[in-house]
Amino acid sequence: MLTNHQLFLPGAVDDRGAVLALVGSGLFDTYVTYERPGTRWFAAGVLADVVMERERVRTAIGGRACSVELGSSPLRQLGEALASLGLPEYRAFGYLAFEAGHLVHGTGRLRSAGPPLAHLIVPEVEVRWNAAGTAVRGPSADLVRLVSDVLLTERELPELAATGVELSGGGSRELYERSVGQVLGVIRRGALRKAIVSRRVDVPFEVDLPRSYLLGLSLNTPARSFLMDVGGRRMAGFSPEVTAEVLPDGEVMTQPLAGTRPLRHLTEEDERLGDELAWDVKECYEHVISARLAHAEMREVCRHGSAAVRELMAVRRRGSVQHLASVVTGTLAPDRSPWDALAALFPSVTASGLPKRAALEAIADAEEGERELYGGVACVADSAGGLDAALVLRSIFQRGDETWLQAGAGIVPGSDPGTEFEETTSKLRSVAGGLVAMRDAAVAVAQGGRR
Repeated sequence: MLTNHQLFLPGAVDDRGAVLALVGSGLFDTYVTYERPGTRWFAAGVLADVVMERERVRTAIGGRACSVELGSSPLRQLGEALASLGLPEYRAFGYLAFEAGHLVHGTGRLRSAGPPLAHLIVPEVEVRWNAAGTAVRGPSADLVRLVSDVLLTERELPELAATGVELSGGGSRELYERSVGQVLGVIRRGALRKAIVSRRVDVPFEVDLPRSYLLGLSLNTPARSFLMDVGGRRMAGFSPEVTAEVLPDGEVMTQPLAGTRPLRHLTEEDERLGDELAWDVKECYEHVISARLAHAEMREVCRHGSAAVRELMAVRRRGSVQHLASVVTGTLAPDRSPWDALAALFPSVTASGLPKRAALEAIADAEEGERELYGGVACVADSAGGLDAALVLRSIFQRGDETWLQAGAGIVPGSDPGTEFEETTSKLRSVAGGLVAMRDAAVAVAQGGRR
């Protein structure tokens, strides 16, 4: 990164409260916080932009702009666009939308007009928390000092209360079950083995996204979490799984989750449901075919013989649900980049289906509108060859005055539309239980008796 002013604050710091304070400081219009085990980043301001649109990739840095038409390897081009910025060292943060999968898999179903398919920023300011302490980097001593002042200010976390939202009303069950039936018809015709059918729930009040993120962290056990406002698209998420993690030494990992039961936080009941999940034929079939595809995709980009299933069908608890989880690892082939690994695994089989091209087509036919960020990835990538991409599920989405949630279920032979609807409701509760209304909106909801 082109940052020549740094400050290190040793010792433990409340990173969650600090993020809330930085977002509320008014210093930044654009920001991303991304949390993985042992590390959290807060990236803000824009030193450089890389945006993948429907037909081209745009870059902008220091008043210079460039645009390149997309070819047959759009995610490799995204990585090349980052490298073309000319920064000797960088770390980029942002997202890749679900519809980029139509480019990756050549479905021909991508709409010609719509929001960007990817947006990455190289930030002006980066704050990193780990066990050693807090590091701040920025382009000027004044800005680093302003950020540090926010970090060093003593604060108490606010008391946060959720506002309820209806997850099953407005004819949503009928519409969803109809979509599931449509996909089951495609499966019966033999063109498809599995597809994830999702539904959207609009939130009828103004949501305080940063505070909802803070409350959501206390209610969930995510593999990754993120909060961002990039290019006018905002989301807070508690990702249950990693689409792709690539280390600078070329080690690659993906973590498919498929197969679900509710998590009720009642010890004996949760144990019973977890055991039921582990032995349910339909759920195990759904998971195994997903893990098998993830392994095959890893073999495409990894050294011969290095792709392996390191863990198979463990039960992972994530917020209001528990899943069957596997871990697939490998070593990147010498002629492959981290973005090739992401392309091979994108979209996650657990957000699309298999075969992926047929699943993407079935989803486009069955669902109303584009998914946009849902089912894509939030990610951080660096000049050393590292890439960490979290599947965007269990998230709150905002654009303009709209706020919505979205969740899906894996449809396979033998799926029951009513049961799959209930599964989406269980998943939605992971996020819906943490929605914090803006103060004025909360008063209006309370006065209106809306729950």
